[in-house]
Amino acid sequence: MGEPTKTTEGRTPAPPRSSGSIDSDGTGPQERRAPGGHTVVGWIRRPRRPRLWFEVLLIGVSYWIYSLVRNAVPEQEAAAMHHADQIWRLESTLGINVEDHINHVMNSVTWLIVGMNYYYATLHFIMTIGVLVWLFRKHPGRYASARLTIFTTTAFALVGFYFFPLAPPRLMRGGDFVDTVTVHHTWGSMASGNLSHVSNQFAAMPSMHIGWSLWCGLTMAMLAKHVWVKVLGLLYPAVTLLVIISTANHFWLDAVGGVVCLAVGLGVSFLVYGRLTYRLPRLVPSTPVATPVATKASSKKSA
Repeated sequence: MGEPTKTTEGRTPAPPRSSGSIDSDGTGPQERRAPGGHTVVGWIRRPRRPRLWFEVLLIGVSYWIYSLVRNAVPEQEAAAMHHADQIWRLESTLGINVEDHINHVMNSVTWLIVGMNYYYATLHFIMTIGVLVWLFRKHPGRYASARLTIFTTTAFALVGFYFFPLAPPRLMRGGDFVDTVTVHHTWGSMASGNLSHVSNQFAAMPSMHIGWSLWCGLTMAMLAKHVWVKVLGLLYPAVTLLVIISTANHFWLDAVGGVVCLAVGLGVSFLVYGRLTYRLPRLVPSTPVATPVATKASSKKSA
């Protein structure tokens, strides 16, 4: 009775076709598969869960080396002042030399400029470390790529500090700028006041305040779930740009240098991992997906 039953004896059922859908963690079936092969590239790209002790040690040592190299660069005052004059003349030619006007306007509001001084001194580190910790906890599959981006960005900046010493606007000879930290007796810059002897005052190009803040902002805007966090991410580098200009710590073109350094960092990360950080799987797979050979062997055994 009824229709004849179709037999599949001697044949292995065809595996279900993938719908190509993306899971809730932002990854598809192919992204969850651990990269195969024994090549160097395959080994580097293999997803790994970051280890807290190693990351804390790595970040601490890396920042110590960064500070050591940055501050060990000879403070070539004559060259730094000459480069500052060149930057100012170039900006004058481009019609964007308005940093002095912004500096004076913001300095006229004491509570605002003092707040900017403290912003310049602290948020630079707090936000960058905060975003790294967030990635470590919520996006472990993207953490290594993001870390490589920020490390490469910072390393490339050291090249600028060494080969292009630049005095910040507040130190220009004959410049009409206010050193807001000195005037208001705040500690908004390691290169001002009592701490100036332990920091290279002529490492203004490129601006790592912009390089790091833009990295933080892009990461938050691309990966955060809540709209208000995305908006804050986009506002953060814009506010940082206003702060570095208002406090006379950087020229506009220093900010452009920071953007270039970040572009290099993103490019290196893309070459190493094959995709932008934001396109990598969010989670690290706990176990590799079975290979076709293993699947075929298990099918024969069950038959």
